[in-house]
Amino acid sequence: MGKITNPKADLSPDLTRRLPMPAVPEGISPLVGVKLWQNPCRLSYRLNFIAHQFNQPVYDWIARFHQLTRPEHVILYAIGLREGITAEDIGSSSSQPRNTLSRAVNGLVRRGLISRVLDKKDGRRRLLYITGAGRQILDETVPLMMAREEALLDVLSIEERETLNHLMTKMILSKTTWPTRLDNGEKLSGTDSSR
Repeated sequence: MGKITNPKADLSPDLTRRLPMPAVPEGISPLVGVKLWQNPCRLSYRLNFIAHQFNQPVYDWIARFHQLTRPEHVILYAIGLREGITAEDIGSSSSQPRNTLSRAVNGLVRRGLISRVLDKKDGRRRLLYITGAGRQILDETVPLMMAREEALLDVLSIEERETLNHLMTKMILSKTTWPTRLDNGEKLSGTDSSR
């Protein structure tokens, strides 16, 4: 695994040759423009901006109508996609802190939205399953998320969507090559080797 070198050393005049800084489109607020168009780390800022703009309204709605926190819905959604997983599985795919996930799992169990079952093959593991009440919440929330995603992608042609999917897949699969330590040797959080 690589290390992240001193960021000040990387901010050199030739950085703009590696990452051309395009003009900020009209109608964009100055700070958003600088962060998303004139930033040497603009890809990560753009990904976070899109994720936040997509997720925050959805999670606000879920909190209002279903009284679920974001971590609780993340868990419910993950179990809805694949039952019989553990909180550790969800943590490695969501980057949620272990204590946050533990509280959220306990809350979902108390509300009867998921169940926790001892793994017969490994008595140390607790497998998580969705209940009918949990499935009912997903039946209401997932179509909202799907509609939002479709609206987000609406500006892209089918070919552009396929290219975006291909490029994102390529970046995700390269995760094991991303730096895991700073140049002082300190390990970065959330840098496990799982995919």
